[in-house]
Amino acid sequence: MSRELLIFRHGKSDWTSDAPDDFRRPLAKRGRKAVKRMARWMRKEGIAPERIVSSTAERARQTTLRLCRYGQIDESAVRWDPRIYEAPVQTLLEVLSSCDGNKRTMIVGHNPGLEDLVEYLCGSPLSAPEGSPPLPTAALAHLTMPDEWSRLKRGCAKLVTLTRPRELQRKILK
Repeated sequence: MSRELLIFRHGKSDWTSDAPDDFRRPLAKRGRKAVKRMARWMRKEGIAPERIVSSTAERARQTTLRLCRYGQIDESAVRWDPRIYEAPVQTLLEVLSSCDGNKRTMIVGHNPGLEDLVEYLCGSPLSAPEGSPPLPTAALAHLTMPDEWSRLKRGCAKLVTLTRPRELQRKILK
């Protein structure tokens, strides 16, 4: 049976915060709202992950905890991994290789690494609406994967959906 990978880019961060560095920058109000919207949509769609592997950077940590809260995901499903912060594709593949046993896994992290990961796994560039990045903040890429997390080669996955929070703004997700 194939596995599923949910790739979630952290919500919009607060560039005006008093955070002493990039790693400790929190979510902005807009980011908190977008993550809440996405979590509720995921719950409605029935695509909650069994395992979440998240960056330990503050904005990713806050994103993950909001996904758990509003997506009704038990926080015990979260594994914090500092390697995800500023990680290239090879490091992200190493992180995923330790996810055996989980049918649906989510990774929460940062660009450009996550966008590069989607393109590597799918074997082609992502398309995006004009003026938008392919994987904007709080976006979710849903992929089907081969059976073994340790054998993730270029082009091994299929993109099921790429959902951006702006696409859900018109829907009522209260």
